[in-house]
Amino acid sequence: MDSAAIDRFEASRGRLASLAYRLLGSAADAEDAVQDMFLRWQAADRERIEVPEAWLTKVTTNLCVDRLRSAQARHERAAGVWLPEPLLEGDPMLGPAETFERRESVSLAVLILMERLSPVERAAYVLREAFSYSHAEIAGILDISESASQQHVHRARIRVAAERHGGDEVDPASARRIVEEFLDAAMSGRTERLVAMLTADATAVSDGYGLARRLLRYNTREHIAAYVRAGFKPTPAKRRLAGGSPAFYIALVNGSPAVLAVVDDRVVGTVAFEVADGKVASLHGIAAADRLARLNETWRHHEPDAPVITAW
Repeated sequence: MDSAAIDRFEASRGRLASLAYRLLGSAADAEDAVQDMFLRWQAADRERIEVPEAWLTKVTTNLCVDRLRSAQARHERAAGVWLPEPLLEGDPMLGPAETFERRESVSLAVLILMERLSPVERAAYVLREAFSYSHAEIAGILDISESASQQHVHRARIRVAAERHGGDEVDPASARRIVEEFLDAAMSGRTERLVAMLTADATAVSDGYGLARRLLRYNTREHIAAYVRAGFKPTPAKRRLAGGSPAFYIALVNGSPAVLAVVDDRVVGTVAFEVADGKVASLHGIAAADRLARLNETWRHHEPDAPVITAW
């Protein structure tokens, strides 16, 4: 391949990675899909490709749809242990963030809800909501009719909205205040304070420090408060598991406020928050090392504010 062809692909790499991440929910899988795309680009008869950007989008989307349809992907997601891979603010894989809809499309809560869509519904929804493609363009990308694209996006919007908790647009200062208050309540040991800060229909999901065989789910305010209080209570066993005594930072993860537990400049766990009406509507606790790999890469180049808790 000549340098011009390589440069053309590299100019699209970030957008393709962002698209693949939204479709697959995994940075590692997204990187693999983009690498597969590069091999396709390398082998293609590029002189016959009239609009390279459109061709790259179409092939990348369908590579991801094929991955979602694969037996391995269906098994992993049906096994009850799948969670999206969280990304730290500033990660280019988060992609376009000019509108609320684009930011929302990459939140952990929406990535989880999109697991309930069919692969084609998910692709149509992402192309429309996150990248503003027209239904005619989506039809061409997915080899479906324009009316089918409209139906897929309509159904996806209804399903996501019906199960969406929170997701309000929250300015960074307000988000930080809510998380600080919630963390202070968690460390105080007073679960009634935590209950008061949760919406009536709040939910929580955790991978159990990466050790649970299935995801841990909590659907009442009392159970969530007990889980949070137990999770943030320091013990020697937890320090050994973390590799030391973590400091706690507040940051943005997938566009949402989050608490990061950090030991020796290594993120060992994160809890991301969805906020509605000034209260916490959902929490996603992730501590499995393989899910935090890319977040840690970004963290090493990140300049965080001072930790809110320096010794735990």
